[in-house]
Amino acid sequence: MDTLNTRAFAKINLALDVMGKLENGYHEVNMVMQSIDLWDDIAIDVQRGDGKISAYTNRSYIPTGMKNLACKAAAEFFDSTGISGYDVEMHIEKRIPVCAGMGGGSSDAAAVILGLDKIFKTGLTFGDMEHMAHRVGSDVAFCLFGGTKLATGRGEELHKLPPLPDVWIAVCKPSFSISTPVLFSKIDSCKITRHPDISGMLQALENGGIDEIARRCYNVFEDVLPQREQRIVENIKGTFLSCGALGACMTGTGSAVYGIFREELLAAESVNILSREYEQCFLAKNIKSLD
Repeated sequence: MDTLNTRAFAKINLALDVMGKLENGYHEVNMVMQSIDLWDDIAIDVQRGDGKISAYTNRSYIPTGMKNLACKAAAEFFDSTGISGYDVEMHIEKRIPVCAGMGGGSSDAAAVILGLDKIFKTGLTFGDMEHMAHRVGSDVAFCLFGGTKLATGRGEELHKLPPLPDVWIAVCKPSFSISTPVLFSKIDSCKITRHPDISGMLQALENGGIDEIARRCYNVFEDVLPQREQRIVENIKGTFLSCGALGACMTGTGSAVYGIFREELLAAESVNILSREYEQCFLAKNIKSLD
């Protein structure tokens, strides 16, 4: 029937706070999220068939069936629209690091919802797609819209913010991965003594002050990492700062770490230094909006 090529963009957390555990077992969070121009390429192929949905990537360990959020998003699209009788095969060229806190799977899912809307010309509103996104995963709705957003509740309540001024963002993903449930359980079992100044960051975004924004970048999950992993994160942050970063922070539940730079040359130098020790290092810029 049709093939559509699209991109799925990564995100970072400029700030991440956990407010507590809700009665339903989920956690209430307060996050400032930012999309960046590091992306996965996705080819969505739709043909007449019996409803088979599959996804293939250049990473052998990523599931090809319904455990893949891209497949889950396609199934949700068909369930919500009532469209049937089609097979969907997706080929995803992964560039966004996996298990990094950069929303790679969520971004792929969002791109699939947007892509299928274009292929089938369903004319879905962003509200329609947002409802689908919520049923697929907490970060998927943000990945539909991108830009700079405050996320509250379980992370699905989005509030548009003034855009982050143009900056260079260096990213380093160390080799270890972090278990999200384990980190949340550690948050539950300890007293968090340091929280990001999110109200100050919102004011800094309003004022367009990149120095004030960058120095408020903070993630509560950094304090509950195992000691070895915490040292690695701190060393990466230290490299970014020594190269001239205005601020540095771990994103999501990790393990990717980013630095915010005014100058491309300084950001590129930090990537060059870190790439001698870490395989996955990237240079990116912020994206104002995906709307």
